[in-house]
Amino acid sequence: MKTVHATRYITPLREGGSLPAVIEADDDGMYVLKFRGAGQGPKALIAELVVGKLAQALELPMPDMALVELDREFARTEPDPEIQDLIRASEGTNLGSDYLPGALNYDPAAMQPDAGLASRIVWFDAFTSNVDRTARNPNLMVWHRKLYLIDHGAALYFHHDWENAGEACGKPFKLIRDHVLLPFASAIADADTALAPVLTDAVIDAAVADIPESWLQNEPTFTDADAYRHAYSNYLKRRLQLREAFVQEAIRAHAAYL
Repeated sequence: MKTVHATRYITPLREGGSLPAVIEADDDGMYVLKFRGAGQGPKALIAELVVGKLAQALELPMPDMALVELDREFARTEPDPEIQDLIRASEGTNLGSDYLPGALNYDPAAMQPDAGLASRIVWFDAFTSNVDRTARNPNLMVWHRKLYLIDHGAALYFHHDWENAGEACGKPFKLIRDHVLLPFASAIADADTALAPVLTDAVIDAAVADIPESWLQNEPTFTDADAYRHAYSNYLKRRLQLREAFVQEAIRAHAAYL
């Protein structure tokens, strides 16, 4: 996975609770940076990275990602004490996604995606248990008249309770009923047929392998980073095997709109 070094802090994005920021990096690119030291901690970055990599494998539209190395000296020129503390707490490896200048928040009243794309996104969010794609907070951007998926830090919420992760694999995702694109998702079964075979064991393992070791610390459930990564892979593979539960739940939820 591409790694860049932050060179300039441009502006905070205060819409997000984790206080992400637009930064410039040494490749002359601009990124939306998610900080490891934010309140949600490294698990939010793990979800962002793994879910983002899986979305890319499925060719769902989303900004490219990069690991972003951050030096604590970066805080020296920042006047806001809160941001200074955040930067210092995030020294090392963080996560960035390409900044989309001029992108607009998705409004379902202004743009209705085709059934195929809506269904693929709904299927994917049910698979990854993404609680944060609602009408209140769609986490979708429109850039050059095209939808882009952003902000997956709230997905994979099973990893906040590893003791019960095995049981969570086969559970339907009931919160799919609140998905902003569900009314347009009339082809969920077709999405399942198309997408599930793409997520091979190798694809899942590759997504998980990119998690930096520094994000895999202080989790008492696991003895080392390899065991931690292995647990993510096992969960995702098992969830895919047991996907009938979340697929049928999504189909039932869509039918409620008819």
